[in-house]
Formats: sequence, structure tokens, C-alpha cells
Amino acid sequence: MSRLTGSDDCHFPLPTRMISNGEFTPFPQTENQRRVESRIDELANLFGSRLGMDRRRFLKTSCGMAAAFLAMNEVYGAIFNVNPCEAADPGFAGERLQQMKNQFIFDVQTHFVRDRYKWKGIMGLRKEAKKWNPELKQEKSDLHKVKFDNYLQEIFIDSDTTLALLTSAPFDDREKWFLFNDEIARAQTIVNSLAGTKRLFGHAVFTPGRDGWLEEMDHAIADLHPDSWKGYTVGAPFENSGYAWRLDDEKLVYPAYEKMVKSGIKNVCIHKGLLPPGYHLKMAKNWKHATVDDLGKAARDWPQLNFIIYHSALKMGKAPPEEDLARFEKDGYIAWVSDLAAIPENTGLPTSMARSEPPLRYRPSHIPASAPGSSVLWSRAWGLIMSSGARTRSGMVRLNGRSRPFAG
Repeated sequence: MSRLTGSDDCHFPLPTRMISNGEFTPFPQTENQRRVESRIDELANLFGSRLGMDRRRFLKTSCGMAAAFLAMNEVYGAIFNVNPCEAADPGFAGERLQQMKNQFIFDVQTHFVRDRYKWKGIMGLRKEAKKWNPELKQEKSDLHKVKFDNYLQEIFIDSDTTLALLTSAPFDDREKWFLFNDEIARAQTIVNSLAGTKRLFGHAVFTPGRDGWLEEMDHAIADLHPDSWKGYTVGAPFENSGYAWRLDDEKLVYPAYEKMVKSGIKNVCIHKGLLPPGYHLKMAKNWKHATVDDLGKAARDWPQLNFIIYHSALKMGKAPPEEDLARFEKDGYIAWVSDLAAIPENTGLPTSMARSEPPLRYRPSHIPASAPGSSVLWSRAWGLIMSSGARTRSGMVRLNGRSRPFAG
């Protein structure tokens, strides 16, 4: 029987409460989530005893994974395509596993930090995730966990990820940058050489207003050949950056768009929303640049480019305040996500989008399920780009199933 790769400390094959990668604050466990947890226990005892296993051992098998999906279907409705035979019969579960072995998973936002990285503040994300992800609680947190070797292990060997896109984030202090563009390209070369095929794609980060930023774009186009671009209109995430900019700044940013069009690299990924608690103070100079009020004009002026808005511009990286929840219940408005969805109606242009970070099925309100739906209604891509936003599994929901062979 196929065995799942989770640690012995992991209680269930799937999380039964919302977990965090450290970039947002998860909600407390809901009553329905407690019902799922209880039902998984019941099914594990039922099917496990028939197979001569205790519940812990059973839950580490493919049958245990199927039981978890069955429990969620019982509580939330028939969402997942799972047969009770998969929970009861290892042979049936193995057959289904073979049927699903070639499923396609593209994680379009992954991170690690460079070898010489010294800023330990980045570990706050990993430490925060420990509060919500039982699988990480016994882990010793050090910078190794967010560097290349562990990234390669967790993204391509310990998970079912088919393709991944490597990106970075700029900071005013260059020592805090996760990776520079040359390092992204070098990692791509290493991974794709090992795999014997293209498994890792890469961004080039562009940073309007910083010294030499246009020359850096020229270097990326000529020498690095990125698959797409990544920009932070706030200048830097989660801090009071002095390098904020707008997508519709004709003097500053439009020359960059000209280079993008001429190079043929036309996918422009933009970080929007996901503000931290206390953003009015922490990001006093730049938080307004996280809104989408600069997107409509830029998209209209540059129809040759695909603007992909990460996080669906979901305003807060924590539970929304009560007034926001009340507003949603009243008329369906979600701060900044609804503004993003309204852009086509206001400008006559479609948008592309990337989904918000938090795992949708574990949110206690309808907001997360509605957030991507509001945007995908107008999506030119006819689908949803999935973005975990996780730094090497630091709290992301990971289905601890079969490990995909790295090469090929």
C-alpha cells in the first residue's frame, strides 16, 4: 500500500483547520471543521480496524487520504470525487492513485533565499506557520529551511508539483532580497539540467524608480531570458518602502512596458493587496499603492501585455474585520477583489488573475470562495492560476501523497 510522506507527528492526512504560510492570519477552527476532524477519526477507526491497522497508521496510507475526503464530502457536500471503496480497499486506492499519477500541478509562486542570505527576520514567516501547521511544530527553524536544497526537496521530490515558477521579492535593503534575477536564472539552469526537461520557470523582478532598474531589465532580456516579470507596486512587501510606484505612471513605468513588448515577454505579474495588520502605520507611505486603481488605465494602454494580479488583490492578509464581513453579506463586496473584478466593466478590458493565498475550503465565510469567482468571471485565461505563495512548504496545504519522480 502506498504510504504518505507526512511526518509521524501529523495527526491527519489533510489539515482540519485553516493553516498559514506566515503571510496571513488564519481563522480559528470552525464547527464544521471540528465535525470533519471527528468524522475522519471515526472513519479511520472503522476502516483501519478492518485492515488490521491502528488509526495513526491507517491515516498515513492512501486509504486514509480517501477517508479524509469522504469526511469533507459528508460535511460540506459532494465536492470531492472520491469513492468509499478507496478508503476500504488498498487495491482500489492504489488503482485510483495510478489513474491520478499524471495530474498536472503548476505552482506559480515559489520562493527560496540565496546561500549568502543572513537576515533572520525572514524566519518569522516560518515560525508563524508553526502555530497553525502541526507538521512544522517540531522542526528546528533555521535559514537552511528556506534555502535551495530544502526547496528542491520539498517542491519537486516530496510533493506532486509538476512545474513551478520561482520568484523573489524586493526590499529597500538589498540584503533582504530573497534572490536577485541572476540567481533565479541560475537556479532554473540547475533544476532543469537535473530534470532533463523544463520543470522550473522564473521571473525577473523589475523595480521602477531604483538606481539602474531599466538597465537591469535590459540585462534580464539579453542574458537571463525570464519567462515573465514580477513587480511590487508597494515597492517592498510588508514595509514602509520608499520605492512605491503606479502601474499607470506614463513617465516612469511605460518605458518598461515598451521593453516587455519588444522582448516578447508579455506576462506581468503584480503583487497587490495582502496588507499586514497595522498597515496604516507599518506602510504609511506606500499602502495605497497596493490597491488596483492604477490597473485599468495601464491595461487599456497596453493591450499587448497580460497583467496577472497576485492574491486577487485581497486587501488584508488576516481575517477581515466585522464591518467588511457585514458588507459582504449585504451586497457581496470584497475589498479590492470586487474592484479588480469591476475593471472590465469600467474599462472594457478583461483581466487575468492569480488566486488569493488562503486555502479556500477552510475559511469560515463565503468570502474566499467568492474572491476568485468574482475575478474569474472576467478572466481572459478561462481559468484560475493557482498560487500557493509558500516558501518551501512553510505552512501551505500539501497533500502528502505520492512523490513524483523528479526527472522526466
